[in-house]
Amino acid sequence: MTRLLRRKTVEARTGLARSTLYQMMQTGHFPKPVRIGGRAVAWLESDIDESIEARLAEREEASS
Repeated sequence: MTRLLRRKTVEARTGLARSTLYQMMQTGHFPKPVRIGGRAVAWLESDIDESIEARLAEREEASS
């Protein structure tokens, strides 16, 4: 089942601030949200999980 996460939940899961999320989206380093309403957006939980895993993998490569 696909789960959508709102911004505050994404911030809590990633530890990133709102401004950082949007900066990273602009540079292609973070997934973009999907529009769920007129002014509301949410992120796919699977996209957030993949992003976190990618950051962990980068850390592992850097420490090797």
